[in-house]
Amino acid sequence: MPLERTACTHCGHWHLYFAGQQPPGCLVCSDVRNALPPDGWDFATVERVGGLVRNTWKEYMPGVWGVSCDPPFGLGATGWLIERPDGNVAFEAAPFYHPDALEFIQSRGGIATLSCSHPHGMGALWQLQERFRPAVVIHTDGVKFTKAFRVTWPADDVHELAPGLTLHHVGGHYEGHSVLYDASRKALFAGDALKIDFHPDGRPRAISCHKGYHYQIPLSHGELRRYRRVFAELPFEHAFTPFEYAAGVTREHALALFDRLLSGPPTAEPVSLEVL
Repeated sequence: MPLERTACTHCGHWHLYFAGQQPPGCLVCSDVRNALPPDGWDFATVERVGGLVRNTWKEYMPGVWGVSCDPPFGLGATGWLIERPDGNVAFEAAPFYHPDALEFIQSRGGIATLSCSHPHGMGALWQLQERFRPAVVIHTDGVKFTKAFRVTWPADDVHELAPGLTLHHVGGHYEGHSVLYDASRKALFAGDALKIDFHPDGRPRAISCHKGYHYQIPLSHGELRRYRRVFAELPFEHAFTPFEYAAGVTREHALALFDRLLSGPPTAEPVSLEVL
């Protein structure tokens, strides 16, 4: 029986399953870290998703492009393209890529290496793999979510994707959750290790961290200590998540957040940058 890829319309995660049959459920939505779809399972084919969304792209800082879907699909993640003279790196993925978006990425030099933080950022990684044939680096604990594409290099705790561009395993939010540090730009692609809230004018207002955002499940003190230990070695001045870019959110803000949370009962509530 042939197989086909379909996307959960609730979270956007792509599944590989028998053609013409609906998967029994979405392994991402079924997890406690995500909400269940209120109207039951609905999986969309490639053709259906392509008819629902278009792509937009924007350069957020020199050499860092974000590709998104309009309107948002699933969780609405952004795929980041990091331009480098020795081969571009993509981190996270948009939920879907139309041919014009793939041509745009090609025009910027394509993709040599592809990675992501955790399932909420995987999006349509399979499309990028099919088009550009990059090395695909995913932490070993995240491989179980990758049925729709093929991991070519399972990563351990620290993995250098390119000189000065390093993947660091932090766990916490997901067992295989990893962050990407760009030393040359002093930028941290934090996955869901940080959640950033903004003022109406677009300035970062507050940050938080959590094991489960939808149900406001906090991290344990042990998980926070691991976050702190990894972040302390990464002097960043800009933060990217699968959903946000926050100029001026720094390592010092993150460490102050972790210290604050370690001083009392666990919480997933946002903390104002002004008090950190």
